[in-house]
Amino acid sequence: MTDPKPILLFDLDGTLIDSAPDLVETMNTILRRHGRTTLPIDAVKKLVGDGARALLDRGFKETGAPASAEQLDALFTEFLEIYVPNCAVLSRPFEGVTDSLDGFAEAGYRMGVCTNKPQAPSETILTELGLMPYFEAVVGGDYFPVRKPDPQHLLGTLELMEASGQSAIMVGDSYNDIAAARNADMPVILVTFGYTTTPVESLGGDILVDRFSDIPGAVTRLHA
Repeated sequence: MTDPKPILLFDLDGTLIDSAPDLVETMNTILRRHGRTTLPIDAVKKLVGDGARALLDRGFKETGAPASAEQLDALFTEFLEIYVPNCAVLSRPFEGVTDSLDGFAEAGYRMGVCTNKPQAPSETILTELGLMPYFEAVVGGDYFPVRKPDPQHLLGTLELMEASGQSAIMVGDSYNDIAAARNADMPVILVTFGYTTTPVESLGGDILVDRFSDIPGAVTRLHA
């Protein structure tokens, strides 16, 4: 008897969606408002992965004096006010995402999103880009008390999908994805086109893919 298909859990920024353009627009709007220099898109890509608060913290450190904890609270609110209604203006799914998700859905795979991006913009961007119907659960970085690299972020997502104890595969682009998956005893597919400060080849993913369209084949290999 064939084992049930694994649950597929996807990271969002840098994995499903090229969200850097809208993140850059929001970050630079805030930096200008506070008298800072703006950052190029390649610099911002290296700051993404730990959620909006961490992005702001790193952005302010890159452009001058770091923000205090109290300032970060206010900046975080300001960021969401700008970003949530504008998070899908320039952002787009990576090439091959829609076709691959169609294929997974037709083949009976169950899918979820587990991201350190806050819940509100995660749901908004997936809805605006037409990807929300593919996923049984979308769990942002502020949904649980913990987030990646804590494995409970992944395990909690499976629990919301009523899939605790089932085999699962994590698909991501960064250290947080692989660390969470390893501690949750999940195999990991890493994309090479995402946002990471560490060379993806050094992170130790089970399979690396250069195109999203290569992920279905990678899933088949891991599930063989």
